Amino acid sequence: MYYGSLKKNDVANGPGVRVNLFVSGCTHHCKNCFNEETWNFQFGDLYTDAITDEILEAMKPTYVAGITFLGGEPMEIANRKEVLKIAERIHQLYPYKTIWCYSGYLTEELLASAGMWSADRVPSLQDVPRNKNIDCSSPVADAEDLSKLLSLIDVLVDGEFVDEKRNLMLKFRGSENQRLVDLKRTIAEEKIVLWE
Repeated sequence: MYYGSLKKNDVANGPGVRVNLFVSGCTHHCKNCFNEETWNFQFGDLYTDAITDEILEAMKPTYVAGITFLGGEPMEIANRKEVLKIAERIHQLYPYKTIWCYSGYLTEELLASAGMWSADRVPSLQDVPRNKNIDCSSPVADAEDLSKLLSLIDVLVDGEFVDEKRNLMLKFRGSENQRLVDLKRTIAEEKIVLWE
């Protein structure tokens, strides 16, 4: 996995002071994406264990509320395994800090791909903008890893950025179709539960 940048003190991508990891690679290609250079899966630098150590060190202070994974697309198949490894380390060392993730995929798509929800719960292409390359009819090859990753994420900011629905007044998201999903409650209650 490659990453575009690591920000150690950010307040724009989730509540409180957060560490942000911008991973590289995205197939959504949203119109007027603010981070278009990260579509390339080899943008930036190769991710190493030393970067994980840097993240864990940056998260030590009590004023740091958690980490946010952004991109690019953290949920791309090429990125999931590494993002899972990072999330597991963070959860192990800092179980009281939150993990947020931005994804152009819908929560329903990811849960279906992980085998946690049935495909009939995924909105149709006509209902909502979504990546046409994903097939939710059966769990993906890395369904177990994806399931583990989803279970570690506190809030998933889901949905592709839609330029026509851009709204600068929204909290922690760029377009009105995007949702702040309380993922732990969503999984537990088996229905979409929004954060705040």
